[in-house]
Amino acid sequence: MSESTSTATTSASSSAEDNARKVQQYKDNLINRAEILIVKEFPERIVRLNALLETPQFSERCFRDVYQELNIPVPEPIVLDGEGPAKRPRLNSNAPTSPVDGNGTKVHALPSGRVECNKPISELVCIVKPIIRALVEDSNLLKMWISFMIPKIEDGNNFGVSIQEDTLAEIQSVETEAAAFFDQISRYFVSRAKVVSKVAKYPHIEDYRRAVAELDEKEFLSLWLVLSEIRNRYCSLHDIVIKNMEKLKKPRSSNAESLY
Repeated sequence: MSESTSTATTSASSSAEDNARKVQQYKDNLINRAEILIVKEFPERIVRLNALLETPQFSERCFRDVYQELNIPVPEPIVLDGEGPAKRPRLNSNAPTSPVDGNGTKVHALPSGRVECNKPISELVCIVKPIIRALVEDSNLLKMWISFMIPKIEDGNNFGVSIQEDTLAEIQSVETEAAAFFDQISRYFVSRAKVVSKVAKYPHIEDYRRAVAELDEKEFLSLWLVLSEIRNRYCSLHDIVIKNMEKLKKPRSSNAESLY
């Protein structure tokens, strides 16, 4: 073997050992971080969420408080001339037209230029979204923590491993549910935009305006429910992990305890 080949082999071996050391260090840090999260930070977050749910924004605000008037005027009705319907006025070809096509009564200008998002709902969304993100990240951390502690596959003495797998499935369910909360928020804005465009197209139809208010009320209730569910998920994860901490960390040490 030449000297250059020997040097390359030694360098590759050293690099592999260094990478293995870094991976093990990452695993150790993750395990320590997850245990601190469960023992210390989960109770703090549960208390914080309980306090948030008791604030006036969530506990005292009624549906009327989240209603916001649309900036879409009702045009003057078309006056009939004689017995037949009046012809539609001919618009200047250079005049701006409504972006909405169809046969509805189009709104060509709004007093302030645009229809704003519902501000009370947007404020609640800004509060809830970081909490959803935290739950997704925490669930992912716990999932990796349990995965690292699952022992190698062996015959027998797998009761503790089944506890790990059941807990892991619960955590994965929470992570999926939390990620779905983000989709729920984005769908609200898309749905509201579609109904608002209907109001602009058919400003005389009061039902469309009422539909916007109903959609805002529904989202307000959904955000309260999301916050409550996140609090409940933190409680359930904390409870199941604390009760089975010994089996989760040492799944093959004993068969005496059972999954709560």
